[in-house]
Amino acid sequence: MNTPDIFVATCDLAGQVRGRGAPYEAYDSVLRSGLGWVPANLGISAFGGIPPGSAFGSTGDLRLIPDEATEITIPSDSYGTGLKLLLADQAQPDGSEWDCCPRTFLRKAVNDFREQTGLRIIATFEHEFVLEGLPPSAPFSLRRHRDADPFGTDLLRLLTNCGLAPENWLPEFGANQFEITVEPSDPLTAADRAVLLRELVRDLAIRRGLRASFAPLQEPNGTGTGVHVHISLVDDGGNPVMFDASRPGRLSEVGSRFGAGILRHAEALTAWTAPSPVSFLRLSPNRWSVGGIFLAERNREALLRICPTSSAGGSAPDHQFNLEYRAADATANPWLTLGVLLRAGLAGIVGGDEYPAPEIIPEDAGPAELMDVPLLPRTLDDALLALEKDQTARSWFHPDLLTTFLAVKRYEVAQLASLNDAARIKAVADVY
Repeated sequence: MNTPDIFVATCDLAGQVRGRGAPYEAYDSVLRSGLGWVPANLGISAFGGIPPGSAFGSTGDLRLIPDEATEITIPSDSYGTGLKLLLADQAQPDGSEWDCCPRTFLRKAVNDFREQTGLRIIATFEHEFVLEGLPPSAPFSLRRHRDADPFGTDLLRLLTNCGLAPENWLPEFGANQFEITVEPSDPLTAADRAVLLRELVRDLAIRRGLRASFAPLQEPNGTGTGVHVHISLVDDGGNPVMFDASRPGRLSEVGSRFGAGILRHAEALTAWTAPSPVSFLRLSPNRWSVGGIFLAERNREALLRICPTSSAGGSAPDHQFNLEYRAADATANPWLTLGVLLRAGLAGIVGGDEYPAPEIIPEDAGPAELMDVPLLPRTLDDALLALEKDQTARSWFHPDLLTTFLAVKRYEVAQLASLNDAARIKAVADVY
């Protein structure tokens, strides 16, 4: 039996998983001291090249320090070799923190949230993707579910064996579109699982003669493909604190303040959570993505949706109750996506009167009630400008991280600027 080699990985500002491999015999050494890395690698465009304006050039060195808790094994089979994959922090050569590491950014956001509120976050990422290579089939149909086998069955087994705790695997509305969900967990685990899940899906699809795409769109008028981030709050005893049956929408005061922070900084947040040149073609009204910056009960056009709860089987609502952030996609880095949501939510909780309680739009609201809700930025360029103008959001980042992010995203926009919408969508779909 062949022992699989190892790969130590990080996820960069383009949402790409990059890293270095080593023979299994070096496993102990790699765990202890990591592998060499370069600061400029953080800022590689999704379409190739290092943008002008990046804070990082040809100098400097880092280490990829793997977290053994993230280790998964992709088993060998008749389609390909196996691999041990570990996620890593990007650290200084002496092992100390590097301020621009996305995984470290999330860890610090979690720690600050805990210290300033006394609360813990529970989160999960819900992923949609398109599986190319299947025959046409009806939305949500058993036929599509069966057409996807053995991929679907193998995916559930693979995710389970890798500790990702899958919950649901289902055919979705769009052509050959599917959704996979995993159990809620602490924030770092949730984001780690999101990074790993995307790569496991892509890898397995290739092994089964298919191709998986997480791109926001496959064609200009097609169904969008997104990532929904579910967040709830608990106290030290694990008791949920976001549910209050006596309040509008059953959303507690602390939950309302958390939501207020996300709504206040929404335009800046979307630069991080939907950061491709075509992401905002999906985020528009009447597409079941995000029709505006508002908080609503069970409305899939809301930026923040109060999710329904079930009483079937005697289930209690408080442990199910959560907020769903809907303006994300898989072109974003999961560590940064969740990190900025926690930073914004924390700002709302501790910000007092600067963050008034948001109106909760009821489920049965008509078009007239939604007419005046503010819209998201229309383009990534607009979102980047909003980020630059939002002094609170800017303060969450080391200047080098912010500078490089802005440079990368504007470079990616420029790289596709000469293309029409269909060609830009294809260019993004080819990468993601």
